[in-house]
Amino acid sequence: MAEGITSIEELKKAQAAAQAQGTSITNYEQWASILEDFDVAGIQSTGNFSSDVRLHSRLMAQVQEVVNQMEVEQVQKNIKPEHNEIDKTDYKTANDSEQTIKASIVNATSSAIMADYMKYYHLIK
Repeated sequence: MAEGITSIEELKKAQAAAQAQGTSITNYEQWASILEDFDVAGIQSTGNFSSDVRLHSRLMAQVQEVVNQMEVEQVQKNIKPEHNEIDKTDYKTANDSEQTIKASIVNATSSAIMADYMKYYHLIK
């Protein structure tokens, strides 16, 4: 298998060279898809198929975790009653804490991943 391939262009060149010799790169389509996702997210490839697969799996798991957390927060936000002034004050305080948590998540997660959140969300669903 080809090693040291860090971009889609390099993968295409290696595939063309392999086809000229009458063979092909194993898992070419899967690797091309992974490299495209890395390119969109601004992540550098490891140059190794199996390492890229593991990195891609971790990336997708992180995206899924963020999606799940946002869904839970949305459900909790919709369920929380706002009946009296004390509850409204408590809600505003809790909302400030939620904003702090959200800001921490955004700072800890790649801005490219967050910008492409909807693309990955639809890929996962």
